[in-house]
Amino acid sequence: MLGLPLWSGAEEPFGAGLDARVAAHSDGKAAFSFNRESYRGDLSQLPIGVFDSGIGGLTVLEAILTLDAFHNDDLKPGADGRPDFEDERFLYLGDQANMPYGNYAKAGRTDYLRELILKDALFLLGNRYFDGRDWSGPRFDKPPVKAIVIACNTATAYGLDDIKAAVKRWDVPVIVVGVVEAGARGLLETESTGAIAVMATVGTCDSGVYPRTIQSTLGRAGRGVVTITQQGSADLAAVIEGDPSRSQSVPEQVAGDVRRLVETHRAAHPDGSAKPLETIVLGCTHFPLVKSEIDVAFATLRRDPAFAPWIAEQRRYVDPAEWTARQLFRELALAKRRRGPGAPSPVAEDRFFLSVVNPVRSNVKLNPDGSLHDDYKYGRDPGHLVEDTVIVPMTRTILPESGRRLVSEKLPAVWSRLPDR
Repeated sequence: MLGLPLWSGAEEPFGAGLDARVAAHSDGKAAFSFNRESYRGDLSQLPIGVFDSGIGGLTVLEAILTLDAFHNDDLKPGADGRPDFEDERFLYLGDQANMPYGNYAKAGRTDYLRELILKDALFLLGNRYFDGRDWSGPRFDKPPVKAIVIACNTATAYGLDDIKAAVKRWDVPVIVVGVVEAGARGLLETESTGAIAVMATVGTCDSGVYPRTIQSTLGRAGRGVVTITQQGSADLAAVIEGDPSRSQSVPEQVAGDVRRLVETHRAAHPDGSAKPLETIVLGCTHFPLVKSEIDVAFATLRRDPAFAPWIAEQRRYVDPAEWTARQLFRELALAKRRRGPGAPSPVAEDRFFLSVVNPVRSNVKLNPDGSLHDDYKYGRDPGHLVEDTVIVPMTRTILPESGRRLVSEKLPAVWSRLPDR
């Protein structure tokens, strides 16, 4: 029942302040709350929520929109020439104002990061946002969601368990899927016998989530302990997005990151006892966009005798986005929550949102370009539920030029759904 206490036991859960907020504002009118009445009855007609710390998660949405791995009519595995999610609607949130998520752990603000991730989930569950033009008050015509996809590796690492626990406490029957978890399950489909490489951001690698989840997933399947080497890149995602502060080209950055990864693998096994790197997990939402460049870098480095023993001749790549889409389909089908053809929907088309600095708050330290200053951004503590950032619709025009180019050139299914203004 929705009227039950939000937790029980001697210890309060992480996010108890948000729990109290949800309990006190059950109509969803306040920030960081949602209308609990929205989760009564049949949820199948509701949209699916997807979130990331920025626009990188749009690569996961692209994979979901274009997946054709099942028969839509009888749900059997195999392509049928129809997108598996053709009848679904989606809501996307990019927490652009608070990114990059990977820096919070380095700044010793992991708890604040966890709170940010729970706030992302609350936005998707709720109805509240600003239209970005009129700041006199929020709007409440955003529908809730029936599933939450964490399309961010760092957010999955630090927030998946929190979100699963929170929706259970809040008694909302929402499916929660994380990109790391799904990517690890994708490894079960490979026949690789070599070592596994994880290419990800520094924050994701520092969390240790991929080695931990991979070993656990393969272990439960009886595959035993595997050799895993990971290497974090501080710059590749930014280079892919066309960040003007980065001088390296994509091939140059990829070549350097791949070399550092192989050097790490070699250094950990100087006697040559380790198997060569054969399965490459693309553990950042941006990295599948440059898979061909990554494989070229491995092939080039393998021609060097000093590195050849540590790189398999043929390499397999695991894109967690694709496996996230597959897991989402299976879980919706299992819960009998797929939207049928022609069924009514609270939204006629997909909707996209971004966070921006709240223009009506005067005590927020900003950079000259209007973004949050790092001293402020990484100096925040959890528990202070203020709206220093707010959420507005994402359009083609609101995206920076590099983001528009990335989405229009690499993510055609998303671009076709993204409104002009």
